[in-house]
Amino acid sequence: MTAAWIQNLLFLILLLAIAVPLGPFIARVMEGERTFLHPLLGPIERGLYRLMGIRGDEDMSWKAYAWSIALFNVLGFLAVFALQKAQGALPLNPEGMAKLSTDLSFNTAVSFMTNTNWQAYGGESTLSYLTQMLGLTVQNFLSAATGMAVLVALIRGLVRRTSHGIGNAWADLVPRHPLYVLLPLSAILALLLVSQGTIQTFAAYVHRVRPGHRHGPRGLPGGHQDAGHQWGRLLQRQLRPPL
Repeated sequence: MTAAWIQNLLFLILLLAIAVPLGPFIARVMEGERTFLHPLLGPIERGLYRLMGIRGDEDMSWKAYAWSIALFNVLGFLAVFALQKAQGALPLNPEGMAKLSTDLSFNTAVSFMTNTNWQAYGGESTLSYLTQMLGLTVQNFLSAATGMAVLVALIRGLVRRTSHGIGNAWADLVPRHPLYVLLPLSAILALLLVSQGTIQTFAAYVHRVRPGHRHGPRGLPGGHQDAGHQWGRLLQRQLRPPL
């Protein structure tokens, strides 16, 4: 019991320590201000704006913002649902995983769209590499970005006095939070995992330790899936050293 309390206290201290530099940085990113990452990521952000046909500084009304958020998440749901239903005919499936049932595909797509962390499947025995990476990992990023965008829009609505808009939903959802916050943090965590020997491969499953103990592309999803509790579901167990 004492060890658990010490662990919880250390975790709280770590969170508070990270919040000191990370909080103001996220605020600057979401308001479109320049940060130390802009020389590297700024061209990518501007390219995304051109690709999407939007202006990052263009304000939306709360109705337009809400409709954009809803449409974005419906499209994400449809993409993940379609990937699961078609994975048997798609590449990056060396184990020959078959398509999922309609109800399981629906449940999983809704879960990742809403970031509820409810998964009724076993990742190693159910989902192909492509479905895990292109579907679930992408939604791990975008569902978190959705929550942050809605929170920031609410704050803008409360503090702004003269503006009739609450920001641009497309800028908040795609280029800003995922590009400047989630992607760098995930890259750092992924490098840490790789440095500790976490397996990363597109090859067929390799049996190690005991019969039936199989490993997929553990290093591929990046740190964000680990932080989002996805790996435990992906491997039907909590993250452990691979060998």
